[in-house]
Formats: sequence, structure tokens, C-alpha cells
Amino acid sequence: MRFASLGSGSKGNATLVQSDDTLVLIDCGFSVRETLARMAVQGIDAAQLAAIFVTHEHGDHVRGVLPLARRLGVPVYLSHGTSRALAERGARHDTGGVVLNEVRPGREVTVGALTITPVPVPHDAREPCQYVLADTRHRLGVLTDLGMITTHVSDAYAACDALVLECNHDMDMLANGRYPLPLKRRVGGQWGHLNNRQAASLVAELEQDRLQHLVLSHLSEENNTPAHALEAVAQAGFDDDRRLRVANQAEGFPWLAVE
Repeated sequence: MRFASLGSGSKGNATLVQSDDTLVLIDCGFSVRETLARMAVQGIDAAQLAAIFVTHEHGDHVRGVLPLARRLGVPVYLSHGTSRALAERGARHDTGGVVLNEVRPGREVTVGALTITPVPVPHDAREPCQYVLADTRHRLGVLTDLGMITTHVSDAYAACDALVLECNHDMDMLANGRYPLPLKRRVGGQWGHLNNRQAASLVAELEQDRLQHLVLSHLSEENNTPAHALEAVAQAGFDDDRRLRVANQAEGFPWLAVE
């Protein structure tokens, strides 16, 4: 298994996961042109893509989902709530010509060599979910866009060999930053985004010896820095530079192998 990011942040998100000949994309928050260009940088021919999985309907995660799926002729997997939210947005998110497959929390979906499990999360979207992906040997967790760590989330991500984890904001930077108060409350609330301390609390619970890669992701360019996020995770006991990195908006992160 291996995984890479095409970009991570409020301007667009997309994560590639591959096992054997099976390649899937989690979210696509970029235009088709930008997505294809970023895939080429990662050495990927878009024709290899088998499916797109969607976490929720916010634009930085779905902007290119349906246009890309239509162009490549690949199915899209998403929750019923996310599907309804997209349908209500009209022509911009026209599903014509795209095969939509409903995912349900805890119910596994198999695409080629990958088994994907949707995990419900608290976020201000219609029916958001994140994903745990597994092949016959390894488990990869992708966990962003949630406002708090629930017991269910902790259980679902407890035994991962690699994890992409949101560290959206530093609490002090958000409190003292330029965002208007309603936006601060939204981002920092229980239906918003994980702050560094929340992410670190989950890291402290994980089987850290098992983790081959921990990627801190979806960092706010306004309310966080890589240094702040790394410091929080280090205080949770995970400070191995060989296994720890930060995703960015411009380039995401390169292919990481789970062996």
C-alpha cells in the first residue's frame, strides 16, 4: 500500500491511495485541470483511477469530484446526506453520467484490492464521514474535517499502520487572529475542525510503535504553522522525524509506502 496527497488545506484537498493495481482518490477539491496536473506530478496516469470517495460536500473537498468522475468514467462513493447536499446545489454539481454509490457508516466497501470503511464524524456538513482503508496487510486512516474526537473515532482509528490526521489550528492563534467571531466559533467548535491539542490527544492513544507514517494535514494557513502542529504531537510522544511530516496546500505530500 502507498498513499500521497495532491494538496491539503482550505483551498483544496485530495488524497491518493493505492494497493496493487487499485488506485482510489479521496475527495477532489481542485478543478479537473489542476487535479490532472497534480496527479502527473505524482507520476500517476488518471486512467488508473478506479473510484473517488467523498468525505463531505464542502467545496474544498468536492469541487472537482463530479467533473473528474464524468471525464474518467469512474464511480463516486459518498453518503446519502452528501449526495443530497450536492443535488441541492444544482447544475454546478450535476450528477448526470456519474455512477453514485451510497456508503453507510461502518459498512465496508470493496474496490479491487482495497476495503474502505466509512467512519461518521462530527462536522458541519450533511452526513460527513472519513475513511479507513485496508488491504490484506495494512490499514491507512484518513481523518480530517471534524470538530472533536469521539469514542467511535478513537476506536475506528486505533490500529492504523499510517494516518493522515487533521491539525487545523492552534487555539491561541485562532483566538487572537483576524477571523470574525462567528467564524472563530465555527472553526473551533465541536462541529468544526480539530485543533493541535485535540489531534495530539488522539496520537497519544494510538499504537505509536505500529505507525509507519503520521501526516499532519489540513493546516490553516491563517491560524496554524507546521512548527505549532509538530510541537503538539511531539508532546504526545510522537517526535520521530523519519515517520512524521506535515502536508501542505501547494504540494500535499509525496508517495509514502506502507510496508
